[in-house]
Amino acid sequence: MSEYKVLRLDEIDDGTARKVEVDGRSVALIRLGDSVYAIGDTCTHEEVSLSEGYVDGDECTIECWRHGASFDLVSGEPTSLPAVKPVPVYGVSVVDGDVWVSVSHSNEKAQ
Repeated sequence: MSEYKVLRLDEIDDGTARKVEVDGRSVALIRLGDSVYAIGDTCTHEEVSLSEGYVDGDECTIECWRHGASFDLVSGEPTSLPAVKPVPVYGVSVVDGDVWVSVSHSNEKAQ
């Protein structure tokens, strides 16, 4: 597993998502308060960027802007149709204001 510093926490507004590239992967970083989640940025229903979707802080989900599929930020599992496949979930930590994302080279569903 490798860790990558991707940006500063203050570069993501609370309740929003931001797309970053991590080791050749498109990752959506979602900030909810002091917590940050990292999931695959591409909707599994269609190849649309999830970071452009709606973040629901109460449900801890992100909704694809194109067709309304939602994904759980912790598990990556779809919470509504039309998506039926999960998105990858990556480990994320905040250290001294820097956001770090962990990716596994052997398993896309690293946590």
